[in-house]
Amino acid sequence: MFTKRCVFLACFLLSASLPAAVTAPKAPTFPGEPITINRIADAGFNHSEVLLTAAYLADEIGGRMTNSPAMRKAERWTQDKFTGWGLKDVRTEAFDFGRGWWIESSHARMIAPRPLELRAIPIAWTPATNGVLSAPVIVAPMAKESDFDEWKGKLAGKIVLVTWPAPPKDDGEAPFQRLTDAEIAKLDKYEQPTFDPAQRQKRIERYRFRPNLDAFLAREGAVALVQMSRTEGRLVHGEGYGYRVGKTPQLPGIELAAEDYRRLARLAKRGEVRLEIDNRVHFEDADHNAYNIFAEIPGSDPRAGYVMAGAHLDSWVAGDGAADNGAGSAVVMEAARILASIGVKPKRTIRFVLWAGEEEGLLGSNAFVESHLAHRPRPTDPDEAALPPYFSSDLYPVQTLPGFSDLDAYFNLDNGSGKIRGIYTEGNFAVVPLFREWLAPFASLGASTVVAEPTGATDHVFMSRLGLPAFQFIQDPLDYETRVHHTDLDTFDHLRPQDLRQASVVLATVLVAAANAEKALPRRTLPTQPAVTDPFDYPDPSNRR
Repeated sequence: MFTKRCVFLACFLLSASLPAAVTAPKAPTFPGEPITINRIADAGFNHSEVLLTAAYLADEIGGRMTNSPAMRKAERWTQDKFTGWGLKDVRTEAFDFGRGWWIESSHARMIAPRPLELRAIPIAWTPATNGVLSAPVIVAPMAKESDFDEWKGKLAGKIVLVTWPAPPKDDGEAPFQRLTDAEIAKLDKYEQPTFDPAQRQKRIERYRFRPNLDAFLAREGAVALVQMSRTEGRLVHGEGYGYRVGKTPQLPGIELAAEDYRRLARLAKRGEVRLEIDNRVHFEDADHNAYNIFAEIPGSDPRAGYVMAGAHLDSWVAGDGAADNGAGSAVVMEAARILASIGVKPKRTIRFVLWAGEEEGLLGSNAFVESHLAHRPRPTDPDEAALPPYFSSDLYPVQTLPGFSDLDAYFNLDNGSGKIRGIYTEGNFAVVPLFREWLAPFASLGASTVVAEPTGATDHVFMSRLGLPAFQFIQDPLDYETRVHHTDLDTFDHLRPQDLRQASVVLATVLVAAANAEKALPRRTLPTQPAVTDPFDYPDPSNRR
């Protein structure tokens, strides 16, 4: 007889014999308490302060050149905000930078062959004119030191236009852009690393040209130099790199809008052109140290290391430093405020950092690396040893410091105010599945893409080059590269409030995930001296100086 006991026994035996493949897969889990995501979203979307932070940095303080009075004000204010939000161990770390510099006012006009106001800005770290400087111009384009011979004996008493007046180009892309899914997908392509020792020497020669040009013009008796803006639309930048003590330029300098520069060059072909320049600029020498700013949410396990988010607080001064990088600084600060306000208790310490000296070559983040993570050898050539650290970032062997193992992840934000669309993995294959899991909750916000392509030129670079898990987020471009980056349009109006709120929520969530993950993020291999990528390459003779 087929009894109930037999049915039970048969079912039991059948279930025991089923293959393991039919077992439901384990659902992905968010590190820590999943409800934390919703608490972060509520604090970041319904109670946001990110716009207030961004507006104060851009409108109240304005452009923040490293070691300028505005930067000192920003250093104090951001520390006060961190402290007021309840962050712990709010502090600064100093590193040797050089002279501060700021613009009181500037004025440039053509006075012959007719009066005309010009769109201009002083070049950073050039000296004042000490009143109105009036002189004729000479168009003397110089791009390499071999060009100097052509202009010897011709520049005394002249304002020298040193840029070749390149003709205008048609716009090749939309001035404002949001990335499509297809465009983001194109970023998911691994770029094999390359190593060409000759490239380092070329970078050094390009860097040395500008101070050598200034010295040549001073020897020849020129009274000022003028360079052409690289951007159309009467935009100016004013970038300059003579910040080191004893290395500042000798000649006053201005950058002219491209349209004004070409006008002067055309007129100079037909007769005398005279300019008036009045640059009232100031150097600051009371303290040559720059300061990175740190704040923390302590972790429960002091042996578990720390995760870190950062952005650079310094900027140029043509605009107000709103998108570059007041936006990133405001998002990092907002992520700190959000996590402090909901009382997160992470396993690893969550550290927040605002870097200084990024615009002059990632100086603040490099100082952190040199103090806490690893050393690279300094060049043996005294002239090369005086170069900024960017030129030593491919020297070997790397010597790690005791704190090297403590950094479990670094996340950087520095591509304007566009919303986060995903993250670049910097060739770290092992983090791909983790990041996809951590970003999955934000697919509806457009922030779930993980791509292999690396990105450079910002503060994660020196950490990433050590094989550390250091990353930059993908962001919508908006008008950052086309109009805003380093220009006088870098103002609050070019920020997007919804994007800043979204980025703050995503960043805060990723930080919690990294801080509470069971294991630290995988690292790439500590780099060693690479082999030359193309041992059969012949240098291009046209690139020789």
